[in-house]
Amino acid sequence: MKSLVTFFRAFADETRMRIVILLLHGELCVCDLMAILDTPQSKLSRHLAYLKHSGIVSGRREGVWMHYSLRTPLNDLYQVQLHLFKEKFSTLSPFKQDKRKMLKFKAKGVCGSMTAKRPRASAKKQVCVSER
Repeated sequence: MKSLVTFFRAFADETRMRIVILLLHGELCVCDLMAILDTPQSKLSRHLAYLKHSGIVSGRREGVWMHYSLRTPLNDLYQVQLHLFKEKFSTLSPFKQDKRKMLKFKAKGVCGSMTAKRPRASAKKQVCVSER
């Protein structure tokens, strides 16, 4: 029962719900999430840590980049809930707007930080912002 409460408590925050609904469509880099959600890295990291601790997401490091994805649901109840989020919640605003932004970034095939409004260090090639 404790893990069930932890699972649902993770969705008691709009930012965490938005993250999970985005990750239902596949793995995303932290910098993509920053750009899509227009959220600072520190706030995003706090929410990702909460979701990771709750067993909902997992992260993997690729060089200096952190990529997050949903973990395989622990049981049928979790799987049904995530399916509900994808099928029903994805059609609600702001989730629909987030999905549109995400699809634009994926279509470009580049990290979202390249299009974010943040100034970058001068370099010939821009890369993803790493999560620290």
